[in-house]
Amino acid sequence: MTEHRHRATRRRSPMNPLGRSAGKSGGTSPGKPPGKPPGKESAPDFDPDFGDRPLTEARHDIVIGRWQGVRDLLRATGDDWPRRTHRVRLLAHAAAGSSAVENWRTAEPDDPDMAVLRAATEVVRAFSLAIAAGRGVGIDRGRLDATVLICLRAAEIRPVDPLPWISLLTVARLYDDGVSRGELRRWWDELRRRDPYNTEGHTQLLRYFSARWHGTHGRMYDFARDAAGAAPPGSPLPVLVQIARVEEYRYVTERVGGRRPVKDFGQHWHHELAVTEVRRTFDRWIGGRPDGPVLPEEIGELNYLAHAACLAGLDEEAGRLFGLLGPRAALVPWSYTGDPAEQFTAYRRGS
Repeated sequence: MTEHRHRATRRRSPMNPLGRSAGKSGGTSPGKPPGKPPGKESAPDFDPDFGDRPLTEARHDIVIGRWQGVRDLLRATGDDWPRRTHRVRLLAHAAAGSSAVENWRTAEPDDPDMAVLRAATEVVRAFSLAIAAGRGVGIDRGRLDATVLICLRAAEIRPVDPLPWISLLTVARLYDDGVSRGELRRWWDELRRRDPYNTEGHTQLLRYFSARWHGTHGRMYDFARDAAGAAPPGSPLPVLVQIARVEEYRYVTERVGGRRPVKDFGQHWHHELAVTEVRRTFDRWIGGRPDGPVLPEEIGELNYLAHAACLAGLDEEAGRLFGLLGPRAALVPWSYTGDPAEQFTAYRRGS
């Protein structure tokens, strides 16, 4: 890989590479959502697998020290890229705190699925090191370079797979100065050759371009809007604009430590452009989406759009989205604007 001139240090607070949060985020609140106090019958389901039962079983196998179920699941998933992306992301988080991938590698060192999962797992471990080190503490560049090499090896072993390139775009954020423009472009081009509308890959590059990491709000929004505009009808990619709005909100509220309202930020969720963009995403994605049940790999992004519709005051769109979601909730983005269960339940009742 391209050599970097500087040792990788953490100037930004590290985050889960999936962009998820285990708790609340400070900062200004858009206000208490409408509706009655939540009841048991309305309790949101924060299942991290979003109802993907085979994935839940495979993650349980990891907990009890077995890797064979993981192997069988990934083989069965095949080249269904949205489903594979969803499953590898969550399997990597489960595997990061265990020896499951190493045991699988010992038993089947040339297995392509193992190589792909190992790469994703090493990226999660790199982010865990950054989180443990804390703000301003250096992360050894050699550790990051080794992770990149593992990802590139996985790409060689399973050349059709977009997942190793998503892993590379994710770990790129941890380099203090990012990666070179040429290297980032190559990784991005390789991903798009394999899966041009991969939502997770786009989301990881969006975060790379954000002010929290190696860009600006403007660069992030430009990327999100360009990708949204190029997406085919029915693709979830237009929701990148709403993901960008959440990223900006998180950045600004963290900068003030969540201790006071952010000046001139009260209209963030419901000014004219924000509302227009929620409607545009809804029309392009939901309006073009084929009829049929909502799949587990859609739930995370649907929560982003439902959150945006609620905070923008778009009751009709929010009602349609909650009709698709039912009780299936995601901690992010709800956790950034208050208690996720209270917000999800109250907005769903009020829609």
